[in-house]
Amino acid sequence: MKNPGDVPYSNYRLTVRLELENQPGVFASMAALLAKENANLGAVDIVQATRQKMVRDITFDVNNEEHGKAVLEKLRQLEKVKVVSASDPIFLLHLGGKIRVHSKVPLETRNQLSMVYTPGVGRVAQAIAEDPAKTYALTIKGNSVAVVTDGSAVLGLGNLGPYAALPVMEGKAMLFKEMAGIDAWPICLATQDVEEIVNIVKNIAPGFGGINLEDISAPRCFEIEERLKSLLDIPVMHDDQHGTAIVVLAALKNALKIVGKDTRKIRVVVSGLGAAGVACSKILMAAGVGDLIGCNRKGAVFSSKHAHPDKTLEELVRHREKQQAAMTLREALDGADVFIGVSAANILSAGEIESMNNDRIVFALANPDPEIDPEHALRVCRIFATGRSDFPNQINNALAFPGVFKGALKVRAKAINEAMKLAAAEAIANLIPEDQLSEEYIIPSIFDKRVVEAVSMAVAQAAMMSHVARRELRKDLNSGGKS
Repeated sequence: MKNPGDVPYSNYRLTVRLELENQPGVFASMAALLAKENANLGAVDIVQATRQKMVRDITFDVNNEEHGKAVLEKLRQLEKVKVVSASDPIFLLHLGGKIRVHSKVPLETRNQLSMVYTPGVGRVAQAIAEDPAKTYALTIKGNSVAVVTDGSAVLGLGNLGPYAALPVMEGKAMLFKEMAGIDAWPICLATQDVEEIVNIVKNIAPGFGGINLEDISAPRCFEIEERLKSLLDIPVMHDDQHGTAIVVLAALKNALKIVGKDTRKIRVVVSGLGAAGVACSKILMAAGVGDLIGCNRKGAVFSSKHAHPDKTLEELVRHREKQQAAMTLREALDGADVFIGVSAANILSAGEIESMNNDRIVFALANPDPEIDPEHALRVCRIFATGRSDFPNQINNALAFPGVFKGALKVRAKAINEAMKLAAAEAIANLIPEDQLSEEYIIPSIFDKRVVEAVSMAVAQAAMMSHVARRELRKDLNSGGKS
């Protein structure tokens, strides 16, 4: 049986132009070579054909960059086949960046120029100076989010810095626009100093309706988020924490419906107490989980049953990181109902999962490879989820953040609080009727058009109920109309 890491995955895809002699068997020999080299052949397009030559563009998936180079070298060695060129579609897609600014009004006459800029814009500036709240109606602020990073925790790749983080932030901005219609701006900071980051974001905040913190390493991310929340009167959310946590809770709600277990009576083990692990633990406890054990690389360092009432979870984790673990991860799993991994690849075996209670629920969310081989996990779990798109039940924070910010912006919320996050999770979970739930369908697709509207409405309502909204929803919005 192949390891999932040996199966070609579309993250590494090559398009190669080949010139083949137009003879029987030449194309077949090329296809056979790809199969032998474990490259997954996809699209094949004829570019030009003569009696002597056939020019084709072929696209195939490989495991990684090294595998791709090796396959290309094998193709170059084939008789009657010439490699003309090779390209990576992912890199081609990124040429020149993925986003740009568009004007909403034409600029073709002097009259238009005088209205959008001087002198006409001066009247608008004066109106805002007299009443700053008009910024929401008369500028882009009310539909804008800053996507802020310092590049210290880019995807699962580590501290790559601000330049390497930029294409990731562009992608995030695309998701905001395509899914929620929100204008998001990538802000990549050339500092990893907490004080500098807080001051920079505080001082650019007037131009934005919300702040999405992204790819900032723990534990600094906790302090940065908390300080900005206390300083600013617009929503601030570290998506790596709370977006993940919201979707985890939504998926768990539906998984528990399938296995018939009560949130208040289950034991949950969380592996990885970085940004996502802490946020998942907090939202699960807020949702009613009373028995939760948090583990780091040393083992169990936190138990909800023995938590200090006057300390935050972040404080407890930081304090206990320095102490000896109370038990190993394997010991913590004994008798548990749910495992949530936001840690590292391949730290668990099927045998260790089998020590859990029956109807095991395992969310192995480490990327790109989960905490346990999916093929092994599926043999011993009742319900299994990953962060990957090539297995059922993908836990993807894109199910949460577009709708959360859209709902917060709709009511000009001052913050994104726990009530709004719980409401978002409930909305995501409820999109799947109970009679349609199954072990392989506990969470909607990120392409489900209902998700953003359902989440945004739930978040907006929760903001109003928890008194952080500056305005009420209009009646047409309450009834599901468009904003």
